[in-house]
Amino acid sequence: MPLDMPESVLVRFKGKLQPGITLRDLVNAIPYYAIQQGLLTVAKQGKKNIFSGRILEIEGLPDLKVEQAFELTDASAERSAAGCAVRLNKEPIVEYMRSNITLMKWMIAEGYEDKRTLARRIAAMEDWIAKGTLLQPDADAEYAAVIEIDLADVKEPLLACPNDPDDVKPLSAVQGEKIDEVFIGSCMTNIGHFRAAGKILDGKTDIPTRLWVAPPTKMDAMILNEEGYYAVLGKSGARMEMPGCSLCMGNQAQIRKGSTAVSTSTRNFPNRLGIETRVYLSSAELAAVCALMGKIPTVAEYMEQVKTLESKAADVYRYMNFDQIAEFKEVADGVTA
Repeated sequence: MPLDMPESVLVRFKGKLQPGITLRDLVNAIPYYAIQQGLLTVAKQGKKNIFSGRILEIEGLPDLKVEQAFELTDASAERSAAGCAVRLNKEPIVEYMRSNITLMKWMIAEGYEDKRTLARRIAAMEDWIAKGTLLQPDADAEYAAVIEIDLADVKEPLLACPNDPDDVKPLSAVQGEKIDEVFIGSCMTNIGHFRAAGKILDGKTDIPTRLWVAPPTKMDAMILNEEGYYAVLGKSGARMEMPGCSLCMGNQAQIRKGSTAVSTSTRNFPNRLGIETRVYLSSAELAAVCALMGKIPTVAEYMEQVKTLESKAADVYRYMNFDQIAEFKEVADGVTA
């Protein structure tokens, strides 16, 4: 890029999420709004990409959990950004650090190495909790572009269409397409997504799609199993994969050749999830509805299936705070780092 060109792109959200809209829809809203502003093109010939090689700075969502912020930062690679920063308040960061202090003390007690490295990290986090400060943008900061997204205008889910994570369209533009396979997993997911999928599929059996479910970590899998979500998802017909990347990398398993799929993974480049496949990228909530219906639903059909999640949100979207999980806290309390 030219030396005098600002090195950051600012995405500023304002307002509140509308019913049925998820953080993954906001991930997809970033390229969608960039396309509307002429800052990004889908066509490869003469492609324009304002994010390429720049830092993506996101603000307007200060109370996100850190796990939620990861969903935004993980997707910055698909924008070809050099990095991503999400401006958060201190409270969710402190909450995340306290959770991780407990996790690292548990790791020490369980014999994980290196104990000295873990102890140093614990001490650094405790010091930051006590007196740390957050970086702030300069008041007169200049940006290569500023993308304003009013959440009141995002009224339906947004999907990345086959096979390009930049080719984002609203649900109403792609509704009705037959779906053969669904993958819920990858680093773009957290434990709340699997609970949401479980609520949508609870009591359902013999779904018309092949559903793959792979929590990102063994700890997610442990908690989901304890809470009964493995049983719910398994009864629906889901194939419960080993925690990890699974289909996202396409090196542990692949979907059927030539199939059309909906995935929660990071990217949908040609042949990544399977040979000659067509892959949409969506939220876990929309993916679960697609698995249930065997097609991409209409907006009304989607809203009907997810409406119960709003009243259960506090339980469904709980995150893994290890300092509040007895199995970890009881062991960690006996460790002096």
